[in-house]
Amino acid sequence: MGVSTSRPDKGVALVTVDFPPVNALPVQGWYDLADALRAAGRDPGVRCVVLAAGGRGFNAGVDIKELQRDTGHTALIGANRGCYEAFAAVYECEVPVVAAVNGFCLGGGIGLAGNADAIVASEDAVFGLPELDRGALGAATHLARLVPQHLMRALYYTSRTATAAELHAHGSVWKVVPPGALRGAALELAAEIARKDGHLIRLAKAAINGIDPVDVRRSYRFEQGFTFEANLSGVADRVRDTFGKEERA
Repeated sequence: MGVSTSRPDKGVALVTVDFPPVNALPVQGWYDLADALRAAGRDPGVRCVVLAAGGRGFNAGVDIKELQRDTGHTALIGANRGCYEAFAAVYECEVPVVAAVNGFCLGGGIGLAGNADAIVASEDAVFGLPELDRGALGAATHLARLVPQHLMRALYYTSRTATAAELHAHGSVWKVVPPGALRGAALELAAEIARKDGHLIRLAKAAINGIDPVDVRRSYRFEQGFTFEANLSGVADRVRDTFGKEERA
């Protein structure tokens, strides 16, 4: 359980997230993930990072129950800052990051996958932002990197999801494979990238980030301000307190 790093192939680091049962990360988990990604990128022997997850889903966002247990704003602030750091660590990793997405990729999962350099997904993968159903706002910045603008808005307002096949049609998913082939397909792409010159691939990552039309750090931070406003107004608690109840009704 937690975040681990391995070296399955020359030049490739595999960062695996495993927080049963659904990979909804606690505050410390986001910071641990950010640290692992930054450490892998700094390693001169690494030329590509694969971000993967154990269990039945890539990422279900923040641990809502951790927020509900906190009577103040400490957990919320921690989650906001932790997500901010983890998403930035993917984007700013010194080498390309390939996201291997299985099952559900929701909320914070969109922040991670949306900031990755490439995505390989299993056929059962679904992508979406259920934020409005969870008393939060955010990661539209990253969903907009995966789908066209109007589709992003419709998915955001409805909390619906898009399939891996749909994202592949939009060009944001590199390859869709059977669930059992996901890890191998992601590592295959990473190994191809890792065969490039190590110094040159780092320059390429910096150059591509430098021409991005959207400053993802500033854009996401702007969104987070509205999440905190929703909490201060009480609307977030009202919506968040329904979490899980609809499934039991």
